[in-house]
Amino acid sequence: MSRALLRILVVLVALVPVAAAAGEAKLKVVATFSILADLVTQVGGERVTVTSLVGPDADAHGYSPAPGDARRVAEADLVVVNGLGFEGWIERLIRASGTKAPVVTASHGITTIPASEDHDHDHTHGAEAGEHPDPHAWQSVANVKIYVINIRDALAKADPDHATDYAARAEAYRAQLDALENEIRTALSQIPESQRRVITTHDSFGYYAAAYGLRFLAPQGISTNSEAGPKDVARIIRQIRRDKIPAVFVESIADPRLMQQIARESGAKVGGRLFSDALSGPSGSAPTYLDMMRSNLRAFREALS
Repeated sequence: MSRALLRILVVLVALVPVAAAAGEAKLKVVATFSILADLVTQVGGERVTVTSLVGPDADAHGYSPAPGDARRVAEADLVVVNGLGFEGWIERLIRASGTKAPVVTASHGITTIPASEDHDHDHTHGAEAGEHPDPHAWQSVANVKIYVINIRDALAKADPDHATDYAARAEAYRAQLDALENEIRTALSQIPESQRRVITTHDSFGYYAAAYGLRFLAPQGISTNSEAGPKDVARIIRQIRRDKIPAVFVESIADPRLMQQIARESGAKVGGRLFSDALSGPSGSAPTYLDMMRSNLRAFREALS
């Protein structure tokens, strides 16, 4: 055998492990909605294939699973849910799918706050017995750090060979979350306290209020399935006029007409578009969780400063 041919064989043998690694099957993860799907992607990286049942700019509150969703869940290696009653349809879907995949609740371990129409008080306590918790826990960056730990541990358990990779990615992402939280606190501290009042479509920013000192009011309740009655709308309009609240905000998943009516009748301006329960598509301003929180922060600063 010639030396040239021998060298070629040595190179080919050396490439076999690389080719095998490149051909490794990825972990199939199903997340219930787009924000969770992004967090799984950040922690899982190239090791996972993530499917979001409820896509960008879509409302998970009233979602009706499609026939293909049961198949996606059945084929998953791991299912990631928010919990806290956010996805009222997910347990039925999991049963219907017959999946054997483990189900991880990303919000496990957070300190919940009760669902309430008025967030103008301290919510540092947990939801009391008999109260429904507010499910929108991702609106606090500190809570998302807990989400990331739960996702990291679930991925490592499902794919122990790459546990070290998941741990490293989770740690790097948590550092980005630390920077984001500092950015939010610094920016909002520059807004006069009397101006830190926000009108949103539905009651989804309670954790944000508790963490960052804004006051949120909403004509709708905790779910977009609830309807704002005339008394709710009139109450909000009176409060905007009385407290001279400068702006109302339209959420990306909501029909803008209600907030436009409130702005028109109260004299407030429409302050911008907020992302509450879903990310934007790739070409929008909030394709990732980090982008979503920064997009909302810009809207608050521009309208309230």
